[in-house]
Amino acid sequence: MQPKTHRMIALCSTANFINAADRIIMPMAIISMGDQFKWSLYWQGWVLSAFAFGYITSQVIGATAASKFGGKTVLTSAVFLWSVSTLITPLVASNLNFLIICRVVLGLGEGLGLPTIFHIFAHSVPVPERSRAFGYLVGAGTIGQTVAALICPHLPWEWMFYTFGTLGIVWVLVWIVLYSEIKDVGEDELPLVYPKVNSKNVRWTQFISHWPLWAIYIAHFAMNWSNYIIMQWLPTYLARNLGANKESISLTAVPYIVNSMLGVVAGHIADGLIARKWTVLSVRRLMTIIGLIGPAICLLLFSSMKSLLFAVVFVSLSMALCSFNSAGHLSNHADIAPNHAGITFAVSNTLATIPGILCGPLTAQLVTESHGRWFPVFILAASINFVGAVIYASQSSASQTI
Repeated sequence: MQPKTHRMIALCSTANFINAADRIIMPMAIISMGDQFKWSLYWQGWVLSAFAFGYITSQVIGATAASKFGGKTVLTSAVFLWSVSTLITPLVASNLNFLIICRVVLGLGEGLGLPTIFHIFAHSVPVPERSRAFGYLVGAGTIGQTVAALICPHLPWEWMFYTFGTLGIVWVLVWIVLYSEIKDVGEDELPLVYPKVNSKNVRWTQFISHWPLWAIYIAHFAMNWSNYIIMQWLPTYLARNLGANKESISLTAVPYIVNSMLGVVAGHIADGLIARKWTVLSVRRLMTIIGLIGPAICLLLFSSMKSLLFAVVFVSLSMALCSFNSAGHLSNHADIAPNHAGITFAVSNTLATIPGILCGPLTAQLVTESHGRWFPVFILAASINFVGAVIYASQSSASQTI
């Protein structure tokens, strides 16, 4: 990779670090906030899910805005918006309506982030290096979750938001100074990809008319269902069901540590297999099957554990195997839609945010109706993963579709 590409990947990965850290603060803070403000499990579910309402509305906006206004401008605006929302959360927390609005705004900002980064990567990172780039990107996100999970349980809940909100504002200043937009490749220059279809004017129906795209969308939906269960409810589950104290909540960092390490490893494995003449399609399918079937099995085992230690082991294995998706369906966008990877990811991430909306109130409802039992929650998540893996394995493609 060229130094300029290295810097761009590092900056975008750092933005994803902050993005991921900010979104898991509330699942840890809500234990103390719920006790302080006397929220029921039902309202805690809605506070957690409010983020997804904003997130789902900004996906396609992020991709199209990046194409129109440039990745630098859109990513600057996105990080600034979600960082300010994080900073003011303690100031509005006493009013549930204002807090939910703030969470929606946080989702709006964060929803602009990844589609914009995908747009930047699709126009800046050569094909042989993309698996690694996406591996670093996803790995940085899980490192952000790790750092937040390690630090936040030892802070007053207000300072969880102040700390990471300030970090986002600092990133914006560094990004403005260090990053310059990479211009589109001219006709006399070596392109990053050799597309069969060069038209950039594609009807919106094309993004929902091809089975290879739907294979990605469904795999992403399945992956996110399990991820939202873990992200939103793991601290509460460990605290309420397995007796984890405030210090033990730091164990929620372990799944993110192994996820970050395996995400980068998975990218190198995928690129290595392609270098050994495996087809891109075979690699994408293998990585996705590992990333969906593995976590499904681990979640079922996790739900049967009565020991805090063994529960953390199995949820960590689930997150470790989930990281293989970064070199699977998450990298598949640039394969089948190189000119529109930002938009296809936006559509995919929009559909994959539906679990974020449903998992909060639905989990609360399932647990309440099951008299405190969580097993139905994990049975549902595992079933969705199995279905997603079967559909991706049978319907995916690595040839340019649009």
